[in-house]
Amino acid sequence: MYIKELSIHEFENFVDKSGFGSHYQTYEYAVLMKDNGFSFEMVGLVDENANIHAASLILIKKLTKLFKYGYAPKGFIIDYTDKKLLKEFTDKVISYYKKKLVFIKINPEVAIAEININNFKKTYNDNAQIIKSLLDLGYVKLKDNLYFESTLPKYNGIVNLKKFSLNHLDKNTRNKIKRGASKGLDIEIADYNGIDILYSFIKKKRNKDSFYYKNYYKAFSHSKNVDLFLVSINTHDYLLNSKNAYENEFNHNQEVANQLIEKHTEKNLNIKMNSDRTLLSYKNDMLNAQAEVSKGEKIYIAGALVIKYQNHIQIVISGYDTNYKDFLPNYFMHYKILDYYKKYYDFADLNGMTGDFTKDNPYKGLNDFKLGFKPTVYEFIGEYDLVINHPIYTSLLKSGKLAKIFNKTDIKTK
Repeated sequence: MYIKELSIHEFENFVDKSGFGSHYQTYEYAVLMKDNGFSFEMVGLVDENANIHAASLILIKKLTKLFKYGYAPKGFIIDYTDKKLLKEFTDKVISYYKKKLVFIKINPEVAIAEININNFKKTYNDNAQIIKSLLDLGYVKLKDNLYFESTLPKYNGIVNLKKFSLNHLDKNTRNKIKRGASKGLDIEIADYNGIDILYSFIKKKRNKDSFYYKNYYKAFSHSKNVDLFLVSINTHDYLLNSKNAYENEFNHNQEVANQLIEKHTEKNLNIKMNSDRTLLSYKNDMLNAQAEVSKGEKIYIAGALVIKYQNHIQIVISGYDTNYKDFLPNYFMHYKILDYYKKYYDFADLNGMTGDFTKDNPYKGLNDFKLGFKPTVYEFIGEYDLVINHPIYTSLLKSGKLAKIFNKTDIKTK
């Protein structure tokens, strides 16, 4: 067998049938990354009968003026458990790229463990043996990332959309979703022109400009595999809901006040104090709603970009206006997105968590938010470099050049 460059049709046809694909291994993603300084090739391992046995999108970029590296996003499209096939593909890729690249970086979408979201214990599966296979073939295993130091997250929460329902979610999450809905939040699917609105909510989260997300949308819009969601305040609903809530709580407050007069106990006093706080909260909501209605304009407060691929979706990026954090738009938006797609898709990728589930984790808020949607949490196999030119790779490693380029975190804790 030998390596050859594949046509777009050959590549996509193989990936679709393989069962190992992801939206990162598509022509659309290649187009996106071309706008971000990469060139690309689609290569396959082909036998004498023109049958393809493995393939990969290889993104190519300069490391220095003289040297380039390759990146196979989400890894090669191959059965990693087939040791013979993996060895042949690895050997042939090294031979094919020996004059072009210093190394090829991979981060296979291979889950090696499931993490219990109640006690955070890991249960490893047979895929963990693939690590040894890769090391035996000369792949260099990069550090185990608890956080977001690697190119793509190593820990992901996957929601089974066929079993998704509001009642299945964490109680605190359910309450926040309902609280957001009571404040008159609306969600809509927007078009390309809404990217600037989304960007206003996410510009501080990652080191990407608005053109990156515009190109992301354009790259996947041709195949209709992208959706842009925006959340806004329906001010009239917000005002109506606030008034109703205030009036109901006011009546309740009068009742508990009378109970306290009749029977002055610590229990009745606590009930009255809790009602006073709730009443004040609803009053503030009502005043805020009146102020928003008076502005007479649509107020967007959150957004998310979603990519659809085969039987699952991925929330690529999301954010909200922190000035409206009391509206809990992120909870409302994620629930509405998952509820919408459960009619059409099987799984939803919440896109990135950390492997640190302690209280000291700087990303604890992010983890807790995603865990509230009761996903299945997986640890993936991690990131590896397939070294092609060992002397140059070693030199770049010792000089700190590789660390400077790749060892970074572009996701903020807030």
